[in-house]
Amino acid sequence: GAAGLAMVLVVVMGVSGSGKTTVGSRLAAKLGWKFYDADDYHSPENKKKMAEGIPLNDEDRIPWLCALHDILRREDSCRQDAILACSALKKMYRRVLVSGASAIESNQPEQPGENAALKILFVHLDGPMDIIAGRLKKRRGHFMPSELLKSQFDTLEPPSAPENFITVSLEKSLPEIVLEIQRAIFQG
Repeated sequence: GAAGLAMVLVVVMGVSGSGKTTVGSRLAAKLGWKFYDADDYHSPENKKKMAEGIPLNDEDRIPWLCALHDILRREDSCRQDAILACSALKKMYRRVLVSGASAIESNQPEQPGENAALKILFVHLDGPMDIIAGRLKKRRGHFMPSELLKSQFDTLEPPSAPENFITVSLEKSLPEIVLEIQRAIFQG
């Protein structure tokens, strides 16, 4: 991490086609941080569903989010700054990224220390559905039926206080978006 700064975990979030992977990988390259793409960590069953155009439900997503939390937890314990591109559409999904499985069993008392919530900055790449649909059409080898995009927008719960987040317009240029996130990280 940068001298004297607390280490940072950033989750670049948004619906499919919002540019999470592009923005996250560009930001990581610029900062020399590790980059993870959440899509690489889906189970074979989840990948099959998505290929068939079946939206994933919470049951499909929770083990995946827990695995991602474990990765972030590991980086945190090694003091390794990291950036994760992940849809993280619902508040509950973001809670799992922050707290792991304990977020779901919320009746359990917080174990201090070991399971302390991770400090994550969520970066929501936000923009209108028609712009994103247009981008998805241009993508080679990425099949996202428009019904599936609509289901993502229906699922989306944009971050709000007290979550730790910034919202960035995906209509800006890539360098502008990266710069805006960098400023938030280093001035936040």
